[in-house]
Amino acid sequence: QVQLVESGGGLVQAGASLSVSCAASGRASSSYVMGWFRQPPGKEREFVATISRSGDSTDYADSVKGRFTISRENLKNTVYLQMNSLKPEDTAVYYCAARFSSLLSTRVNEYPYWGQGTQVTVSS
Repeated sequence: QVQLVESGGGLVQAGASLSVSCAASGRASSSYVMGWFRQPPGKEREFVATISRSGDSTDYADSVKGRFTISRENLKNTVYLQMNSLKPEDTAVYYCAARFSSLLSTRVNEYPYWGQGTQVTVSS
């Protein structure tokens, strides 16, 4: 079991930067692949980024590639999502998720553990 708690969301203007964090507890963070997902208003949850257990492999959705960076500090059991050049269409509730596997995944249903989410709003 692992518990996940996101923090760092907020309201920013288009073009600004924002970082969100996810603190994990209950099991060593190096045991699981981590992912960030988001759910825009009225839409389904979608993949944003994922990172391997060691942090040496990542994958991103095309819509955020080059603007967002996922990273992790296993000693702190924390995963980060640095978001630059934010756009209004990035507005969503951002969720972190975990899966006990050595393989990255972009699929919502392959992550059994989820945080409660943090709101990110980008104004135009």
